[in-house]
Amino acid sequence: MRGQNGRRPGFTLIEMIIVFTLIGILVGMGLPQYQTAAKRAREAVLKEDLFQFRKLIDQYYLDKRTYPASLLTLVEEKYLRTIPVDPITNSATTWVEVRETPSPDEIATLVNLGVVDVKSGSDKKALDNTLYNTW
Repeated sequence: MRGQNGRRPGFTLIEMIIVFTLIGILVGMGLPQYQTAAKRAREAVLKEDLFQFRKLIDQYYLDKRTYPASLLTLVEEKYLRTIPVDPITNSATTWVEVRETPSPDEIATLVNLGVVDVKSGSDKKALDNTLYNTW
């Protein structure tokens, strides 16, 4: 089948190159924004996880008058179903447990110190140039 001027209908090579070049430029412009949005989403999940951990540690303390021995204690005592995955390290085992500061009496008796706070185990920087493990 031929068109009006005797040529076959379709795209020329130059038209295809222009289209693919434009697609490449658009993808190149959108990819950094996508990566930033994905990082911002992981940071929001981390902040929410830390907020929930701290809330549950406080609730445990109010209920038992002692801090949990570990994050696993929160799971065993049904305060938490499972330990969530750290969205920055992609592992549930990298959370850093911050222990109570012992008093001089507790140092002498070697009392087990409970978990009073939780931090991310990542040493990477956030979008605001702070380290995740300082949040």
